[in-house]
Amino acid sequence: MRILPVNLKRHLTALSAAVLLCSTGFADAATSELLHRLKNADPAEAARLNKEIKLEWAKSGSAAMDLLLRRGREALTEEDYGLAIEHLTALTDHAPRFAEGFHARAEAYFRSDLYGPALDDLETVLALNPDHYEAIFGLAVMFQQFGNLRQAAKLYRQVLAIHPNHENAAKALSGLKRDGIGREL
Repeated sequence: MRILPVNLKRHLTALSAAVLLCSTGFADAATSELLHRLKNADPAEAARLNKEIKLEWAKSGSAAMDLLLRRGREALTEEDYGLAIEHLTALTDHAPRFAEGFHARAEAYFRSDLYGPALDDLETVLALNPDHYEAIFGLAVMFQQFGNLRQAAKLYRQVLAIHPNHENAAKALSGLKRDGIGREL
């Protein structure tokens, strides 16, 4: 378990509360329909819908911005987090309403152990797209890593409310339940 600075801990707690209270309705009609179908899908259909949703989320509306996202993700895959942050910062600077740019950069920051900036980017993602279950999952992972297991369990449940077949959230929640945490909430 890592020690979390007090100001970052407060920020994390406030963001988590906001995520749990946020409402849907920010997605376009096509994505909203996919998210609706995802809630009732069997595992095979959920996997297909998950891919479709992520493809929709990855559309910036600009070929140049899509290229920056692709380069940032490639750098993440190659574990060149500094380069990923550079590409994704250029993306977020030029497309500040494109949630997926912030989501990818949050991952790069997190992998670089830059938790404050990762948290800030997750906050931006969720302000732009409250149904971004991968950002909520990322926030849950941060809570779990820093020892706030009850809040992590709440967020994993939030992910599963949007995407009931999210394997990583289900496994994480199951692990917390084994440890006696998840059922207490």
